[in-house]
Amino acid sequence: MSHDANWAPLPPYSTGPRGRCPRCGQGHLFNGFLSMRPACEVCGLDYSFADPGDGPAFFVMCFGCIPSIALAVWIETSFQPPFWVHLLISLPFLLLTCLAPMRPLKGWLVASQYFYKAGPGKVDRGPSSPVDGENGG
Repeated sequence: MSHDANWAPLPPYSTGPRGRCPRCGQGHLFNGFLSMRPACEVCGLDYSFADPGDGPAFFVMCFGCIPSIALAVWIETSFQPPFWVHLLISLPFLLLTCLAPMRPLKGWLVASQYFYKAGPGKVDRGPSSPVDGENGG
């Protein structure tokens, strides 16, 4: 309910990973694990601007899933253990490396969108009439 000019800019790396409001740093971003609140309960910032899309999932796949799968393949090729060993080692490691960073990454991306005032791309078609002296001939 307050205007953005009344708030000092907070860096996204300090508010986002903690799941805090990108404007005031006090309110919460999330209702549940990954579902976002409609607005900040402290400053009233409307979170409808936030659209992290598939960004958190992409980063988790790149930096979490690939090492997890590499570990599972290494265990399989080196030791050829029974399937239950993968259930005890590979599956928990995969869940840990994929689920743990998802919420901080989503919070960071939302806070970055607010901090840098990111929005949908727009095409600038330029002036509608040619500039004086440029008639193309």
